[in-house]
Amino acid sequence: MLRALSGLTTRGRCLLAAGIAAAVCSLVLNERDLLRVAIFVIALPLLVAAYISATRLRLGAARALRPERVAVGSTGEVHLELWRSGRLPGGEVLLEDGVPYALGTRPRFVVERLPHERRVLLRYPLQPGLRGIHQVGPLRATLTDPFGLCEFERELIGHSRLVVVPQVVPLWGLPGGSGVGAGDDGSVRLHSGQGEPDVIVRHYRTGDDMRKVHWRSTARRDEIMVRVEERPWRGGTTVLLDHRAAAHHGSGQAASLEWAVSFAASVALHLRRAGHRVRLVTEHGLVLSDLPGDGGAGYDNVALDTLAALQTAHQRDVTLGHDPAEGQELIAILGTVSAESVHELTRYRPRGIRSLAVLLDTPSWAGTASPDHLAAATEDSAELLRAAGWGVVIAGPHTPMPEVWTQLCRTGTNRTAMIGGAP
Repeated sequence: MLRALSGLTTRGRCLLAAGIAAAVCSLVLNERDLLRVAIFVIALPLLVAAYISATRLRLGAARALRPERVAVGSTGEVHLELWRSGRLPGGEVLLEDGVPYALGTRPRFVVERLPHERRVLLRYPLQPGLRGIHQVGPLRATLTDPFGLCEFERELIGHSRLVVVPQVVPLWGLPGGSGVGAGDDGSVRLHSGQGEPDVIVRHYRTGDDMRKVHWRSTARRDEIMVRVEERPWRGGTTVLLDHRAAAHHGSGQAASLEWAVSFAASVALHLRRAGHRVRLVTEHGLVLSDLPGDGGAGYDNVALDTLAALQTAHQRDVTLGHDPAEGQELIAILGTVSAESVHELTRYRPRGIRSLAVLLDTPSWAGTASPDHLAAATEDSAELLRAAGWGVVIAGPHTPMPEVWTQLCRTGTNRTAMIGGAP
């Protein structure tokens, strides 16, 4: 009974107090008619509380997320089913589902009369604005009587997991020789069954080890040619994602990190669907996912789920200690990088293997950069990468990702492309 009384509203408590006061007055004044009224006033909220307490245990509900994995900027939908299993008629039901702010507004439904033999279907949209692993719920029901004397809250459903993956932008084209552990010309080292293996050579560059000069090719071409480092037997591309908090600017979906994550997802899925093995790694060499070049969409979901759950790192500098691509082609998506970080990225990379970088003008994501400042803020890092033989594309917040990818496919190792506000 005490549990039932705990559900009385302010109106119900006032009515109960008025009934008790009327009963006391009827005893003092010896008024039997007033006592009858007092008994009715006292009994009404008590009976309503007992009734609502009994019917609230007979509610059931189910939740379904359509789909359970949705991209940023897309629209999902939640289906709710509500039913009553008891034979007692139910009162008004107020439903409220817990929805994080990143998924949209919190929905509320009022079901005045819940039928007994069929389920009530309710729907509401989800509009995710930020990637991540979100929890939808719990679903709470508030049952009230028609007089507003009593109400009870009950949790009908717990939490449901919704994965909001980064937006994937369609891309076209491939860098020359990409995905095969290639050098500048897209060639690979081939071993025959007998004899000396074929050798890949390229033009000499300042700083190359003279011990790698291939004298036979040098004599034939009348210019210094050097041997290219041995390639891995399996082809593939490594996509390096810089997710340091200190390397990015902006907040929410407009942050430079979110642009970088979306571009990394787009590149990884584009290359994998083209039949290339793709490795996703961080700026510290941690492997996020390793996707084979064959297989169904399940591998895409693995990469997207990993990127959806990716949080910012708190280290200030890039620390590798080894070649993050393990001899494969490397595409690095970088935020603000210091000279030490550039040195860490380039010191372990063989010069004969393609290395590409998308360098983000991160101050422009905070609204502090001008077109002139874009080149000034990133030119030093771009020059250092270019001097190490990397192809570099500088991108701003309004740069279309397909345009960045097109420029990345076209750029060579001896020039830097500047787009997205560059002069």
